[in-house]
Amino acid sequence: MNILPNYINGKWQNSTATEHLEVINPATAELLAKVPLSLASEVNQAAEVAAKAFISWRRTPATERVQYLFILKYLLEEYLEDIARTITLECGKTLTESRVEMRRAIENVEIACGIPMMMQGTNLEDIAGGIDEKMIRQPLGVCAAICPFSFPGMIAFWFLPYALACGNTYIIKPSEKVPLTMQKIFQLLQQTGLPKGVVNLVNGSKETVDAIVEHPQIQAISFVGSSPVAKYIYSWGAANGKRMQCQGGAKNPIVVLPDADMARTTRIAADSAFGLAGQSCLNASVAITVGKAKETFTQAIAEAANKRIVGNGLDDKVQTGAVIDAGSKTRIEGLIEKGVSSGAKLLVDGRNPLISGYEQGYFIRPTILQDVDPLSEIANTEILGPVLSLMHVNNIDEAISLVNNSQFGNMACLFTASGAAARKFRYEAETGNIGINIAASPIAFFPFSGCKKSFFGDLHGQGNQAVEFFTQTKVVVEQWTVSS
Repeated sequence: MNILPNYINGKWQNSTATEHLEVINPATAELLAKVPLSLASEVNQAAEVAAKAFISWRRTPATERVQYLFILKYLLEEYLEDIARTITLECGKTLTESRVEMRRAIENVEIACGIPMMMQGTNLEDIAGGIDEKMIRQPLGVCAAICPFSFPGMIAFWFLPYALACGNTYIIKPSEKVPLTMQKIFQLLQQTGLPKGVVNLVNGSKETVDAIVEHPQIQAISFVGSSPVAKYIYSWGAANGKRMQCQGGAKNPIVVLPDADMARTTRIAADSAFGLAGQSCLNASVAITVGKAKETFTQAIAEAANKRIVGNGLDDKVQTGAVIDAGSKTRIEGLIEKGVSSGAKLLVDGRNPLISGYEQGYFIRPTILQDVDPLSEIANTEILGPVLSLMHVNNIDEAISLVNNSQFGNMACLFTASGAAARKFRYEAETGNIGINIAASPIAFFPFSGCKKSFFGDLHGQGNQAVEFFTQTKVVVEQWTVSS
């Protein structure tokens, strides 16, 4: 069985690790590969070569640095279908979802190609007699990303293209559950002709992560994952003097008012709650109906859940794929049972489905729990599965209160025909991303926001905030004495 290599200093090399994890196709339980749990010494090697490469890479003009990104964009376009298929094989999502994921990755490469404009500083002449002042941006050095299983291709591109374009060198540690996609992407990065050491790939698990977080030559770290791990990495990295951005978990509510277009609302809510097998930090996991919306929305979303096609993501008819592994399936089904035990009504039960031809796969059909207690465990725990909890309130103020009482702050959506209600919601709801009559998924021009326990840090990934994160501002004050 193939043991995946690391990519360090422009070369593929086998890890010296003696421990490996199996990479499993969640739809079939088929063994795809083995991934090494790389040692701290291999992180050190990657950091050292990246630090060496930084010396010349930072001096490469930004206009030249982005030429590699133009080549990368072309290669990602050319091999999009192959990469999307790999995402589906190792992650379980549908092929359509995998294609969209890579389109979003390419968007970030396109935006980062504008770095010569985005990195511009400011100049002010004659702030006093004969004195000029300006602010410039300079790269940080070696930076790293610790990526989740949910988006094997896209998440790294919230950070990587901006870091490189700004003049930094980079290390990526993909999730040990889905390392195959990044193998494909690094094969393309190798084809761009990037100088040795500018980009590096180190596979591994906790020991590898810890080595990244404490390494003195790594200046900044980006992370996406659960809130407890995000807080752990953020706290330790910050204590070690690093610049940190750590995206945590979510519990994304959607609020449905009686005047909403119910057919459109139901379609969007079903895709948001049950798409990606519920394993995205932007999946809707709570639906709050207001007033008379309860009866119509409850019936409509239950019908949508029951009709949804579940199966192998390689089948174009499938709408919801598998969850990532057996442990995740067991955990999700356990949380559903806890919800029932705490008084919720099981409106649609998706546990232990039999998917013909894929009996060994890790599937959960869309599940809906009705009358969920806002204080219950299931109402306050990130499930990462195709499970939607229904709650009901009398007015929009009560709905906003439920949104704001959550420990998470990633996304909240409102469905309504009222402009006044929409303005009130987007102004008062305490989440980083807001959707009005649509699920919020920021494109690459904008930061992927978040607050409360959904984000630890200040500057987010994507767009101008990524440029802010990957550069250090320097203010220069100059006075030149002119002889008379």
